[in-house]
Amino acid sequence: QVQLVELGGGLVQAGGSLRLSCVGSGSIVSVADMGWYRQAPGKPRELVARITVSGSTNYADSVKGRFTISRDNAKRTVYLEMNNLKPEDTAVYYCNADLVTGTVLAKRRDNYFGQGTQVTVSS
Repeated sequence: QVQLVELGGGLVQAGGSLRLSCVGSGSIVSVADMGWYRQAPGKPRELVARITVSGSTNYADSVKGRFTISRDNAKRTVYLEMNNLKPEDTAVYYCNADLVTGTVLAKRRDNYFGQGTQVTVSS
């Protein structure tokens, strides 16, 4: 079974830091774009940051300069380093990735979300 497994998250005071990681597991041929989304109570899910295979990144304006996304292609892992956290960063954070599965002759590319991890920033 192909899945994304997230680690990290938790409770931190405003101004603190947290690091999230997410690894793809199962019968994965390769990993394409990876990223992080978040969803706060009563709000729609929003893109936080995204990174391509080559390392190009884009961020939501609200996290620019505070969050850093990175990846380790060999480990099929994406990271989100979050610094200077604010109460408004409180949300469930979801890993997201385009995963290529199947065989060399019959590949398919699908988008997956992880199960989510809670980040709570207290004021």
